[in-house]
Amino acid sequence: QVQLVESGGGLVQAGGSLRLSCAASGGTFTSYTMAWFRQAPGKEREFVAAINRAGGLTYYSDSLKGRFTISRDNAKNMVYLQMNSLKPEDTAVYYCAADSRWGRRGTNEYAYWGQGTQVTVSS
Repeated sequence: QVQLVESGGGLVQAGGSLRLSCAASGGTFTSYTMAWFRQAPGKEREFVAAINRAGGLTYYSDSLKGRFTISRDNAKNMVYLQMNSLKPEDTAVYYCAADSRWGRRGTNEYAYWGQGTQVTVSS
């Protein structure tokens, strides 16, 4: 069983950038597809991006592709989300998730979750 801890959230102005990090422990990191989700106030949690076990394949929410980049460092058991050109509508709690399967976008399709990190984008 893997434990996930997110960090790197904060307050940023519109147009700025943030890099979120997720540290994994307690499991074999390379056994998992890693993903980021987000949940804005009053909205359902939504898929942001995912990366495969080796880090060579990624896929994104169509609405975010081009501004966000997911990556992982298997030597450090870390996954990252680089967020550029941030907009106020990107304000949300961002969650790291892990699952042994590939190609999933549903919140009920990921077995392990972190506690989330708040990202607030001011206009």
